[in-house]
Amino acid sequence: MPQSTPHDAPLFTVTADTLVVVDFSPRTRPPGPYRRLLAVPGARAFTFGNLLARLPMGMFSVSAVVMIAGARGSYALAGAVTATGLTATALVAPWIARLVDRHGQARVAVPATAVAVLGSLALLLCVHYGAPAWTLFAAHAATATTPNTGGMARARWNHLLSGDERALHTANSFEQAADEACFMLGPVLAAFLCGTFFPEAGTLVGAVLLLTGMLVFAAQRSTEPPVRRRTAARSPLRSPGMPPLLAVCLATGAVFGSTEVVTIAFADAHGHRAAAGVVLGLQAAGSCGAGLAFGAMRPGGSAGRRLAWCLAAMTGLLTLPLLAACLAGSLPLLGGALLIAGTATAPMMVTTMTLVQRRTPPGRLNEGMTLAVTGLLGGIACGSATGGWAADHLSAAAGFGVPVAAAALALTISLTTRTSNSNSCQMR
Repeated sequence: MPQSTPHDAPLFTVTADTLVVVDFSPRTRPPGPYRRLLAVPGARAFTFGNLLARLPMGMFSVSAVVMIAGARGSYALAGAVTATGLTATALVAPWIARLVDRHGQARVAVPATAVAVLGSLALLLCVHYGAPAWTLFAAHAATATTPNTGGMARARWNHLLSGDERALHTANSFEQAADEACFMLGPVLAAFLCGTFFPEAGTLVGAVLLLTGMLVFAAQRSTEPPVRRRTAARSPLRSPGMPPLLAVCLATGAVFGSTEVVTIAFADAHGHRAAAGVVLGLQAAGSCGAGLAFGAMRPGGSAGRRLAWCLAAMTGLLTLPLLAACLAGSLPLLGGALLIAGTATAPMMVTTMTLVQRRTPPGRLNEGMTLAVTGLLGGIACGSATGGWAADHLSAAAGFGVPVAAAALALTISLTTRTSNSNSCQMR
């Protein structure tokens, strides 16, 4: 005769020769890769602070342009000031990163951030009170001491997840998606603040967020990587495989810079310049979604081979905006094409940063990743200039050929490097 148990226990039946057990206890699904990632002790706290400090990175340029152009009536001056800040960052950022590796994140990042915040506030005051133009350049150059917040977060993950390649892949994907989200939401937030309240609101709020986020991030000392003050490791620039990888970063930066400029020019040519931000946001959204999906996957093969495939996908998908602009001339269609093309960005960047981490000597990780970011910034500047020239002298639609050419160059560098390495190994 069947025996029954309370509702929360297994129900079983007994016969002469069998025992059948049916388990009705609730089953829980295993946590996903991102839940496991954020379950690492201390991860949520430093991630919150880092995201808070990273959001202004997408706000400052737009805020500065709106603030300066509105007060001085010159987009040329606004562009020159922001370009000066970009150049200063490319020069100063590796030095700040070297100090972070040598003395620790908290000891260097907080005072460096304070200097950058003072530079932003000085720029705000100089614009507001009509100071001479040269003071704008000097004040904005001071913001170059802003630490590489994304690089410091990746360094913490590398320390916490050392030896777990799959978890580190998920962490790098998460950080890349966070980058895309910040650069997608930052300009929107800046435009809203500057347009709704007063022209200086975007810069002011960005400075407060940067300082607050960095203080929260630096306070999480338990997850901070250990300091190696007297490392004998060679410079990341001299590490095997790093120079060509930085050249790839330079070329892919040109993709980003040229795409932004020619998209704005295309929207302006069609009388919808205000919609350019939305169209570019679609590209960032595609990259953000692809980054999260890529992080949930288990990648196969070597990272060098994956990078070549990612660059090939980027080159192929970037032909879609070119075709949409040249053949259809439709801004909505261009937005859809950029959304699709953006899906190649995050996997490529995740794989690039994985290679940077592997090729950078121990104790100099922040410096290595900041050099990669510097390469991207240099490429963005070159791409912006080239894309602007193409839009002016050819057409805005033809300008979309520039990011395709830059992506093809990055692919060529990657393939040439892999071929050279393979030949070297065979000769040995």
